[in-house]
Amino acid sequence: MPEQSNDYRVVVFGAGGVGKSSLVLRFVKGTFREAYIPTIEDTYRQVISCNKNICTLQITDTTGSHQFPAMQRLSISKGHAFILVYSVSSRQSLEELRPIWASIKELKGADLPSIPVMLAANKCDESAEVREVSPAEGQAEAAAWGVSFMETSAKTNHNVKQLFQELLNMEKNRNVSLQVDGKSKKKKDKAVKAEGGETSGGRDKCLLM
Repeated sequence: MPEQSNDYRVVVFGAGGVGKSSLVLRFVKGTFREAYIPTIEDTYRQVISCNKNICTLQITDTTGSHQFPAMQRLSISKGHAFILVYSVSSRQSLEELRPIWASIKELKGADLPSIPVMLAANKCDESAEVREVSPAEGQAEAAAWGVSFMETSAKTNHNVKQLFQELLNMEKNRNVSLQVDGKSKKKKDKAVKAEGGETSGGRDKCLLM
C-alpha cells in the first residue's frame, strides 16, 4: 500500500467523454459543464475526516487517452482508492476499463483486496434509446471484478456524493469520512458488493446497486 499520510488519494479512470471530470467537479465544486474539455490530468482537494483528524482528500482526474501509460501507472501506484467510470451510452467505454483494471491488479498485487474500488456507470440520466449498457450488465461486470457498483449522473447530481462516500466507507485501514466532524450519517441508499447483494432502487431512471 502507498505510505499513509495526511493525503488520501482517490484516482478516477475512464475513457474520454464518459464524464470523469464532470463527476469530480460536481462533487468538489457543485458545478456541471455541458462542454467536453479533454483532461490530461487534474488534481482536486477537499478537507475530510481521517481517523478523527482532518486530512486532505486528493482526487486525481486522469486523462481518457491511452497516450500516457507512464502517468497511468504512476497514478495507480500512488492511489489509495479508485473509481472506474464508463458511460451507460457507450459499451466501448466499459470495455476500455478492462486493461486499466488489469493494471491496477498487477500493480497493487496482494494489497488489492483491501483497496476500495467503485465501478461507476455515469450518464444514467440518458434515455433508454441511447443506453448501451444495462444496470444488470454493469453489475455483472463489477461482480466479475469483485468491486462495488453504482449508477451516477453528474448532470442531475444523482449519487455523486454517495459515490465518493461509499468509496471511503470501504477503506479498511483508516476511518475516512466526508464529514469533517467525524459524524458520518448513515445513508438509506448503500452501495453493496456486486456479488449477489441486495439492491435498492434508484431514482430518475438511475440504479443504485
